[in-house]
Amino acid sequence: MDQKQFLKKMRDGKRVTGRSEEHRMMHELAEEAMRLTSELNGSYHSPEEIRNLMSQITGRPVDEAFAMFPPFYTDCGKNIFIGKNVFINCCCHFQDQGGIYLGDHVLVGSHVVFATINHGMEPEHRSDNIPASIRVEKNVWIGSHATILSGVTIGENAIVAAGAVVTKDVPAGTVVGGVPAKVIRRLEAEE
Repeated sequence: MDQKQFLKKMRDGKRVTGRSEEHRMMHELAEEAMRLTSELNGSYHSPEEIRNLMSQITGRPVDEAFAMFPPFYTDCGKNIFIGKNVFINCCCHFQDQGGIYLGDHVLVGSHVVFATINHGMEPEHRSDNIPASIRVEKNVWIGSHATILSGVTIGENAIVAAGAVVTKDVPAGTVVGGVPAKVIRRLEAEE
């Protein structure tokens, strides 16, 4: 299995058995991601240099309006998909093996965690990795220190409050907050 097939398998939510050849591939991707994020985080970079490094991390060009305040952390990188005019604040962690999709005009606050991997519940399968994609639709604002768990979709125009732990889908046009996150209110069209 080549890297492209493996990444698709992960985005499709297929289990990776611990200590398997595929598990080894995960570690190879992590090594490359650590090298590139060390370069990104190790010194000052211009916005253009940040976009270039993020394009290397994801394996595809990012939009010229993309902006980020490093440091930034990922343990894969190649399953991050970024729309137009996205901003990622400092100290975010993208565990993206299962796929992280950020729509256009998404704002990601500082210290946000996207976690697309779970482990097997049974002790004999605890080292298995079970991926599920996270999808963030357009015009979403994710507040600082929020955690978004695997398999979640955040609907268009939604807001995730600071510190929220999002364990299930967020309806479009709502504000969610708390642990676990619950709908606090609906946003009105004029807001």
